[in-house]
Amino acid sequence: MSADAVLPAAPLFAPPAGFVRLRLTVAYHGAQFAGWQSQPHTRTVQDTLHEAFARLGASGAARPVAAGRTDAGVHAGAMPAHIDVPDSFGLAPQRVARALNAHLPPDLAVLEAAPAPAGFHARFGCTGRAYIYRLWTAQQRHPLWADRALHVSGLLDAGAMNAAAATLIGTHDFAAFATREDRHTVRELRKLEVRTTGDLWEIDVQGESFLRHMVRGLVGTLLLAGQGHLTPTQTADILQGGQRARAGANVPAHGLTFSGAEYGERTFGSSHQRTALE
Repeated sequence: MSADAVLPAAPLFAPPAGFVRLRLTVAYHGAQFAGWQSQPHTRTVQDTLHEAFARLGASGAARPVAAGRTDAGVHAGAMPAHIDVPDSFGLAPQRVARALNAHLPPDLAVLEAAPAPAGFHARFGCTGRAYIYRLWTAQQRHPLWADRALHVSGLLDAGAMNAAAATLIGTHDFAAFATREDRHTVRELRKLEVRTTGDLWEIDVQGESFLRHMVRGLVGTLLLAGQGHLTPTQTADILQGGQRARAGANVPAHGLTFSGAEYGERTFGSSHQRTALE
């Protein structure tokens, strides 16, 4: 859908007076980042992108805002973001991506930049977020997947994993799969599916929003099911019980990729972008 497509109903958001809003699609390899969110004395995606805008002459720009604030080590194949730049920023939007990429490190790139549609907000306007967790299931590790997929050399039963996943889809209290959450823990899980293609398996996870480490806890639990340690009934019991200790451990961050986002009927993150790290 085009960048000027009509957004769904309110809430609408606007940049401050004297600023214009740009919509970005960002990709990054997360291994050397401490996540998206700005933090002191460490390297983050938000700060690195903000500094690149400053080098282009947008020194008064606000910090960019992303659809999802990924944790340390998590990748992104198509992360929607926005940034408010001063009216005086002289670079045409169609030139922004190329110009930024000349000032960004190899593990971070802007795939697309355009004027933001009226009312667009990358985080608060997002109605759906998608992640892919990748498993390398061959007996031997593979160097090309070492930092982008979890190596699981033992046998896994994909059917058992999907049967367990089916008990988790819907609107539930996901406290059993989250880490140190003080927020309301009810979320809607729209999709949780294991896809097998040769030795590389993908776990597709979609919902409006997720709790801290929730996706990694869900995947860890599905691994237990795939190894024969959990039945679908036991998985449903874990969900209902709400005790984090009963669910699977959080899988490592390096297998997780933010793959796309929805804004009403508009989707950012094509099939090409979702596999951009491959």
